[in-house]
Parts: sequence; C-alpha cells; structure tokens
Amino acid sequence: MVKVAPSILSADFSRLGEEIEQIRLGGADYVHFDVMDGLFVPNISMGIPVLKSLRKATDMFLDVHLMIDRPARYVGAFCQAGADLLCFHVESDTRQGILDAMEETRALGKKVGVTLKPGTSEQELIPFLPLVDLVLVMTVEPGFGGQSFMEDQLPKIAAIRGMLDAVNPGCELEVDGGVDAQTAALCKQAGANVLVAGSAVFGAQDRVAAIEAIRLA
Repeated sequence: MVKVAPSILSADFSRLGEEIEQIRLGGADYVHFDVMDGLFVPNISMGIPVLKSLRKATDMFLDVHLMIDRPARYVGAFCQAGADLLCFHVESDTRQGILDAMEETRALGKKVGVTLKPGTSEQELIPFLPLVDLVLVMTVEPGFGGQSFMEDQLPKIAAIRGMLDAVNPGCELEVDGGVDAQTAALCKQAGANVLVAGSAVFGAQDRVAAIEAIRLA
C-alpha cells in the first residue's frame, strides 16, 4: 500500500495543530517537514522550535527533510526535537559528512534517509543505499512549494527502485514535488511507495478525499 506524507509547507501555520489533526484523521501516514536554511536552497522555512511544537501536538511519524548545508551539525537537535526520520541531501556535504550524519542519527534511535536534487545522478546514491530506510527523489527543484512535477525524473525513480531491489529491498522510495492524484499514478508506476503532497492536500477542501485520491491513483 502506498503511503501519503502531506507536506506542512503548504499548511496554515496559524492553526498548525488543527491542520495536522485533520490529515491524521484523513488517513495520512507521515507528516513531511521541510527544513530550508537559505544557503543550501534559496529559501528559509521552519526549524527546530516548530518541530518541537509539532511533536507535542501529534504522535504521527515525522519525516524531516533537511535542505541545509552540512546537516551533521544539527542532527542531535533535530532528533531531540522529535524527528522520526532525518533525510539528508547527498549534495549538502562530503560523502563522509553524510555518513557521519547518518551514523549519529542511527545512534540516537532514528531512521535515516537520503535525497538528491533533480540534476543529480542516481549514481551518487550508491554508497548510501545499503544503509538507509528511505530514499527521496525530488521531482521539483528544492526550495519552494507549489512547483510543477518534472516528468523527466520518472526514469530516475525507476532506476533507483531497481538499485534498491538489488541491495536494500525493504527501503522506502519517496517522491516529493508536484504530486497530486494524476502524477501520483506515474510515481507509483515507476516504483515509489511514499508520496509527499503539499498543496494537493492542504489546498483541498476535502483533505480525506485528497489523501485517498493520491493513495489510490
């Protein structure tokens, strides 16, 4: 069964607790939490204080996507704030820097993911694939919500699914960027089993129907 991870980047932050409760009741599997530092990507979003508040408001699985430079510096803080999984960009540090961040995350009892920008080859993931719980494929340029789905990333999704099946078949394959009921079907056909959706869920009047439409696409 495909999992749905609504991205709170598109939620109403003035009533964030209510928004999260709505998607929980609507059957969402994860909460996708985008962290941007204005350096690794050209935008700034929420960080550790918001994550702490969110953790107090829900027991849902918090899937934290770190779009930040040298993320190892903040692993402890994000884990302590309540993240269930930290996802690191392969472009955000040296290979050893990413491995160190992953090792610390594991030591703190959390799950680990890796991700890559649309212009980065899937080959850059090879050193990390046996070690992760989740791989995230970006189907927009990271940094802003509301962008259109990049269909040219579908072969990459399929290639990564094949790579995972060979070395880590239990690993989840997540897609983030322009996902809605139409593009969700393409992602699933390519092998994804976790779908991040922002405006397609939080912009819908009926969140239950929106989540179900993505899951069943």
